[in-house]
Amino acid sequence: MTPSRLLLVAVVAALVAAYFFLGLGQYLSLDHFRASQAAIEAQRAAHPFATAGLFFLAYVAVTGLSVPGAVVMTLAAGAIFGLWWGTLLVSFASSLGATIAFLVSRFLLHDAVQRRFGDRLRAINAGVAKDGAFYLLGLRLVPIFPFFVINLAMALTPIPTRTFYWVSQAGMLPATLVYVNAGREIGRIDSLAGILSPGLLASLALLAVFPLIARRAVAWARDRKACARWPRPRRFDRNLVVIGAGSAGLVSAYIAAAVKARVTLVERERMGGDCLNTGCVPSKALIRTTRFLADVRRARALGVRAASADGDFAEVMERVQRAVQAVAPHDSAARYAGLGVEVLAGDARLVSPWAVEVRGPEGTRTLTTRAIVIATGGRPAVPDVPGIADVGYVTSDTVWGLRVLPPRLLVLGGGPIGCELAQCFARLGSTVTLVQRGPRLLPKEDPEIAALVMERFRAEGIDLRMAHAPLRFERAGETRRLVCAHEGAPVQIAFDQLLVATGRRAATAGLGLEALGIGIRPDGTVETDRHLRTALPSVYAAGDVAGPYQFTHTASHQAWYAAVNALFGQFRRFAADYSAIPWCTFTDPEVARVGLSEQEATARGIAYEVTTFGLEELDRAIVDGAAHGVVKVLTVPGKDRILGATIVGEHAGELITELTLAMRHGLGLGKLLSTIHVYPTWAEANRYVAGAWKRRHAPQGLLRWVGRYHAWRRGGEGGA
Repeated sequence: MTPSRLLLVAVVAALVAAYFFLGLGQYLSLDHFRASQAAIEAQRAAHPFATAGLFFLAYVAVTGLSVPGAVVMTLAAGAIFGLWWGTLLVSFASSLGATIAFLVSRFLLHDAVQRRFGDRLRAINAGVAKDGAFYLLGLRLVPIFPFFVINLAMALTPIPTRTFYWVSQAGMLPATLVYVNAGREIGRIDSLAGILSPGLLASLALLAVFPLIARRAVAWARDRKACARWPRPRRFDRNLVVIGAGSAGLVSAYIAAAVKARVTLVERERMGGDCLNTGCVPSKALIRTTRFLADVRRARALGVRAASADGDFAEVMERVQRAVQAVAPHDSAARYAGLGVEVLAGDARLVSPWAVEVRGPEGTRTLTTRAIVIATGGRPAVPDVPGIADVGYVTSDTVWGLRVLPPRLLVLGGGPIGCELAQCFARLGSTVTLVQRGPRLLPKEDPEIAALVMERFRAEGIDLRMAHAPLRFERAGETRRLVCAHEGAPVQIAFDQLLVATGRRAATAGLGLEALGIGIRPDGTVETDRHLRTALPSVYAAGDVAGPYQFTHTASHQAWYAAVNALFGQFRRFAADYSAIPWCTFTDPEVARVGLSEQEATARGIAYEVTTFGLEELDRAIVDGAAHGVVKVLTVPGKDRILGATIVGEHAGELITELTLAMRHGLGLGKLLSTIHVYPTWAEANRYVAGAWKRRHAPQGLLRWVGRYHAWRRGGEGGA
């Protein structure tokens, strides 16, 4: 620390120490002011300017040193100087004192904090650089945090000193008026009856409601500023326009129609989105067929001497399409039109906070609307590996067009999509090699959970290449190869068909978001707040395009919040609740989870206990010939409150629902244990894991005394 900084620290520390050790705080208490009020008012009457000057300097000192007393001094200003003079003195003194505290904090701490935490503060710095004045105004108008904390904290950001001063002057003025007026009313009390004076009651009521009024005013001003660049229509054609007819878009439109809003749903490709056409429905239809083939192959384990199945890949894929077509009417334009939704085909682009341009088969038209929900879903992410375009590839979107089974399938990516499709194609007869950059499959799950899936995959002949980093793809005639780096050496893997399953990215291209100032996160999703609102108050986002989860059921969950907030947010907004989000990877065995995994709890420093129940002990699993897997539950130490649960085994996706219900509604494992489950069912596994937790936490001391009691009872009965 430089000598000048050391000197400043010494001076500030000495002044603050003097304030506390000399007991100066007693002179800034409300009791002392009331006792001295008459003398102070006499001094003001005799020497008005000198009294005002001393008060001003004292107020600057108190706020500049960030010591207690500013609130009492503000009330005193109203009692001594009246509303207008008191407000004038306090307004300038508080702003000047705040700026002094700001400058001291900036001189002493700014550079050191930015050097040490610059990476973590980058987003905050960028926000302050762009809208620092507005952020500070909101903090000043809504006194949630003490003003001295704001003074010190803002000094660590790049906000200019001049901006800090004038925003503080303007932002603190309304609160100053309210407090000075309250002090003026308190100063007029000369009897107990004065406590009930209308003026004082009104001032106290204003103190109570001011934060709410200020918060609403800040929100209104923020919204006005965000939309100031675009002319607002005098009237609107619609209440809501939803862009994208996947899960999030369909639910948003359905909710709007159900509450009698005029809603338009725009889709440029196929109704139902990814889930219906290329995701959940076709993949689960394929899994069902391949699961049957796997059951046939293990016929002897079920007591059947011989069984066979002659599968045709083209027929299997046609069956998948029939399943899609059977579900499609649920998501069709005709159905939603019948519900009261206007359905348009075309490309949508936002041209203002209240207007959407739709380019469709019938030309281009512009729709004006009070609110917009972006629900455009996601697209497969294709890694930038040299040569990948030359060898050709399919993704989870295009694999359904295959009609010839690839003899050798290379799957790039070991997440849920890659794992599900790898196992399906292996069971259909392909020689499958799965390449994963990391050390294991399903990296979001705990290591021992992923190990159970990897064990099954290897048993079924899938060649797992873990810790293989793709370097390049090569093609020579009909020969295709992937060259990977593994343990420092190059490895070549030949294949006939490449399936890329390295995740998905939000579909935001062509929506015009950048021109409207709607932010995109580093992972490609649209920036939203906890109400799913974007930077524009009339524009919301839900589903894969908003993140953080890429599940159909989460998209539907978010859609409720987005639609309700878009339609009724002027009255009340609801924050999206992610406290109990379940999901399932539909491999065999299935992997289902809700809440925290053990590795996530450890990374976040959350204390936990682990209770497990092996499915090899479950009667129904034994009789079904599927006695493998585990139920793993994390709980608060010493309590039965569930922090998270993972299930590996058959029907895991169904079993996780009971634990999700328990988490969502705060039901502990004791409640599950006391719930009667049908015997023999898979659901009993949840009850048994609750029983395992109960046995571990049984009161051993009490049980020893109970044992002695029963021993005494046996002896007493024997001698009777």
